[in-house]
Amino acid sequence: MTPNEKAKILSEALPYIKKFSKKIIVIKYGGNAMIDENLKHSFAKDVVLLKLVGMNPIIVHGGGPQINKNLDSIGKKGEFHNGMRITDKATMGVVYEVLNSINLEIVELIKENGGDASSLSEKKSLGFIKSKKLLLDDNKSENNNVDLGYVGEIESIDEKFINSFITNKSIPVIAPIGIGQDGQVYNINADVVAGKIAEVTSSEKLVLMTNTKGVLDKNKKLITGIKADEVDGLIKSGILSGGMLPKIQSAVHAAKSKVNSVHIIDGRVEHALLLEILTDQGVGTLIKSH
Repeated sequence: MTPNEKAKILSEALPYIKKFSKKIIVIKYGGNAMIDENLKHSFAKDVVLLKLVGMNPIIVHGGGPQINKNLDSIGKKGEFHNGMRITDKATMGVVYEVLNSINLEIVELIKENGGDASSLSEKKSLGFIKSKKLLLDDNKSENNNVDLGYVGEIESIDEKFINSFITNKSIPVIAPIGIGQDGQVYNINADVVAGKIAEVTSSEKLVLMTNTKGVLDKNKKLITGIKADEVDGLIKSGILSGGMLPKIQSAVHAAKSKVNSVHIIDGRVEHALLLEILTDQGVGTLIKSH
């Protein structure tokens, strides 16, 4: 790449930097971007750059592949229902341990790349996500009730607690774990947590990183833009299913709330965050409220 081409790319980013300065951007970090060493470092660099140019990134991370690997090592098989991990007591112990380890690794990656980050994964700081046991109705089951174990749903999120880190110029790194009124720790889907945090902080963007190009149609072609009201049809037709369900449902809910734009992007692409936020073409699928 010539110096002129590099300068052109930088100048293209300028209006986006100006537009999103001081705005909150919630990023759900997951998939291959959390496993591949090159992708991990490119993600950390992207986040640090966004912070340095005046944006306020908040990271919510998953840990599915790492959790599955640890469960396999103790002879347990990961089970799911509509994209939600069924979490018994032993699984909850593995989930908490793995997510805490990942959280600290992300913090260190950001620091290694010149940024400042704060871990929000230990029990002493988890109280900002209040949760309760998630109860699902399922018309296909005899008693219409699916027990997911220690899977939680969010009751409330302490926005002031999160904003205190942003005020101190630190990047919050959040594990998708909540605490019940009885002190019970609950596993919450990371896409759901990211969506709710984006809503309560009135963020400019919610970016969900995944292992696909974005939302795909029945022919496996990328849908670059979709209206929130059109998503139900994709779910009913079976085009959207499994692990994509909590992701797309969180995206739609956020799009219909106070979040200005929601993006599902391919985390397998190096510097996908910068491509989505600071370039004209972007990558992935944009979920529009209407």
